[in-house]
Amino acid sequence: MRVDATRRFVALATLVVVSLLGSAYVLGRSMVPGPARQATGVTASADDPSFADQPAQTGPGPGGPPPTSGGPAAPTEAGQDGRTAPPPEDAGDGLFGARVTTGSAQVALTFDDGPDPQYTPQVLALLRKYGITATFCVVGENAQSHPDLIQAIVADGHTLCNHSWHHDELLGKRSTDVIRADLLRTNAAIRAAVPDAEIAYYRQPGGAWTYPVVSVAEELGLVPLHWTVDPSDWRAPGAARIVHDVSTEAQPGSIVLLHDAGGNRQGTVDALRSLLPDLAARFRLEALAAGTT
Repeated sequence: MRVDATRRFVALATLVVVSLLGSAYVLGRSMVPGPARQATGVTASADDPSFADQPAQTGPGPGGPPPTSGGPAAPTEAGQDGRTAPPPEDAGDGLFGARVTTGSAQVALTFDDGPDPQYTPQVLALLRKYGITATFCVVGENAQSHPDLIQAIVADGHTLCNHSWHHDELLGKRSTDVIRADLLRTNAAIRAAVPDAEIAYYRQPGGAWTYPVVSVAEELGLVPLHWTVDPSDWRAPGAARIVHDVSTEAQPGSIVLLHDAGGNRQGTVDALRSLLPDLAARFRLEALAAGTT
């Protein structure tokens, strides 16, 4: 009996020792720091579709591709380098915003290159006969030579338009300083004859518009003025041809290009004798309003 009791005691003691050793081992492991966890580059968030233990996303995700570093900055609205974008080299239609219609049902007759002592008085007389006003695009040196005709144009209620100093078709390709000086010189010649008259428009000779010439004209308060109907009367095709082309092409809003100087303009004068009553019966013919933008 004593032997059995001794064996039980030894077995119980052994069990206690083993238990104590196991507990000490576990406690010791918990106190030893483990290896550091590597960062994944993904922010853990309950609302984020990515989890903290997933690798950082390298391709496009729901929010689009991640921003790149070291490359060029994204283009700005003004230009690729953030500076103001330069004006376009080509305006598409070549007009750079020049006005091409009256903007209403009105049809406007315009006469270029004058005044001329032979043809301008005839044109004025015919317009007066039919009670029609028009717009005269005058050349500066002609205005200086014939101030009396400029006065007659204004006295009859017609509108004035600057057409450069000496009909320089290449003016738009020159520097802005040269363009500005040319237009100001022409304005001065006109105002020498009619100090109080408004010069509302500028027409580039040959219709050779450029961004600089349009910009300078607008800076000076002049509306760049183009046209809708061009019968090429400057080629002197004859009165019948001029009448046909204008009559068939004119429609509400048209700006008609004609000439009262710069060559033999008798064909234009003769065309007006039948053209004016025809157009007046079909359209409202008036000069372009001074100051219209």
